[in-house]
Amino acid sequence: MSNRILLFFMVGSWLQFPTGSVYLERDQSLKIPEGWYHVGRVATNESITLTFALRQQHVDKLENLVEQVSDPWSPLYGHYLSLAEVSNLIRPSLESVVKVRMWLEKHGVQDCDTVQSEDFLQCQTQASTAERLLPGTQFHRYAKGEQRVIRSSSPYSLNSEVAPHIDFVGGVHRFPKQRKLLNREKAEFHLGVTPSVLRERYNLSKSDIGSHPNNSQACAQFLEQYFHPSDLSEFMHLFGGSFEHRSVVDHVIGQQGGGRAGLEASLDVEYIMSTGANISTSVFSNPGRHESQEPFLDWMLLLSNTSKIPWVHTISYGDDEDSLSTAYMQRINVEFMKAASRGLTILFASGDDGAGCREIAKDKDTFRPSFPASSPYVTTVGGTSFKNPFQVTYEVTDYISGGGFSNSFAMPQYQANAVSQYLQLVKLPPESYFNRSGRAYPDVAALSDNYWVVTNMIPIPWVSGTSASTPVFGGVIALINDYRLQKGLSPLGFLNPALYSLKGTGLYDVTDGCHLSCIDDIVLGQGFCAAPGWDPVSGWGTPNFPELLKALLH
Repeated sequence: MSNRILLFFMVGSWLQFPTGSVYLERDQSLKIPEGWYHVGRVATNESITLTFALRQQHVDKLENLVEQVSDPWSPLYGHYLSLAEVSNLIRPSLESVVKVRMWLEKHGVQDCDTVQSEDFLQCQTQASTAERLLPGTQFHRYAKGEQRVIRSSSPYSLNSEVAPHIDFVGGVHRFPKQRKLLNREKAEFHLGVTPSVLRERYNLSKSDIGSHPNNSQACAQFLEQYFHPSDLSEFMHLFGGSFEHRSVVDHVIGQQGGGRAGLEASLDVEYIMSTGANISTSVFSNPGRHESQEPFLDWMLLLSNTSKIPWVHTISYGDDEDSLSTAYMQRINVEFMKAASRGLTILFASGDDGAGCREIAKDKDTFRPSFPASSPYVTTVGGTSFKNPFQVTYEVTDYISGGGFSNSFAMPQYQANAVSQYLQLVKLPPESYFNRSGRAYPDVAALSDNYWVVTNMIPIPWVSGTSASTPVFGGVIALINDYRLQKGLSPLGFLNPALYSLKGTGLYDVTDGCHLSCIDDIVLGQGFCAAPGWDPVSGWGTPNFPELLKALLH
């Protein structure tokens, strides 16, 4: 077992306390998640990697730039920045860099590496030093099955001189959360979802495959979830015979482990590569082997420091908004803005808990939004099922499809009209259950029910979840990018402004069904319901490829 600890320091919001220390992330949940148990205190000499994200400059300018390069009606649409240009825009001030480095050196921390944008700083030290750097922390080891993490269950503070230059410290409180795919074993016969079924439903022809040499797509795998090349090859042999495709991942960024393949990782790779067929594909591998790592933050670091990077990324990862600090979510949101300014399309699964549910008082519930699905700077993908399980026919909502309204982010302007129409059109749950002025999600959807997946050389049926719909929609966007690149146009980049301007053009509207929520005497387990146009269960609907291509090929 590794004895390394990885902490992430990021910059921004802070609260001053009279002791002379500044406590960060006071709204971060300190609750030990269900299933984890305490093992013991860590040794003082354990090796630690601290990752500091320094306070960025000109975030307001970055936000404005993202709006311009993502708006189809803007003269700057598609004029994306390079990594160097983004770095020059948001690079921390010299004061921030000097103060943080002097503070570290004062504690004997000198073995540090930086990134191109200089807003992250990675340093090596020991556990005892980490606790001196972060007064209030006491690092303990926790376990869940075979997984081990090191976290502090007490809040932390920073020296008041350095605190204004730091947003938050990762690897201190947040436990890794992994979405589990559903396996809906059916007693009756079911058609099942395969690449040929998806291509038939979404009108992808045999010729709808990638061909441009500069096109690319990617997915991410977390927490010792790995795909196996042999599984991918077998999947394409079984299910890819009707269209030209690739059977090999071109690039694995990060550590690719051995052992048994993970169902989640297998699903992601097999369906982004069979939908976005014949397109160069990368896999970002973030195993979280070091006990204090936050694999999602590892992925963000790679994204923020790689100059040549795939245009489309699909991620099946999420956490409850109320379990995360505001500072953390705000900073991650800026990282998504950085990606958008570079022309990247980031798609997240909306989750498999419907509207979610949280008990906020005795006999009082509220819906529970998920992050990063609720970020205004990602495209969130919900889930659907076939109305008739025996036919490739029209879709209804999948009752697990995550969706709702953020309690942390305001509704972005690009979706205000669409959401307003929905709120006026349908019968809604009581307003005490959701924030009607929050960022609403999902944005789109795809089939999420009863997929065939090959993992450990075994074809497995009945795999379900928005972890399936997300790589499918990502592959569709990668194909549209291919056609755009062939015409000399830019990739689509941050999709939502263009998507909402289409008002449903190129998408099959899903109008039938509701998703689940709190099982109480008021909402009786029902969340929101689908409706004509946008809705918080299926977004704008599922792709009709020829029409969506036509609408976005300009």
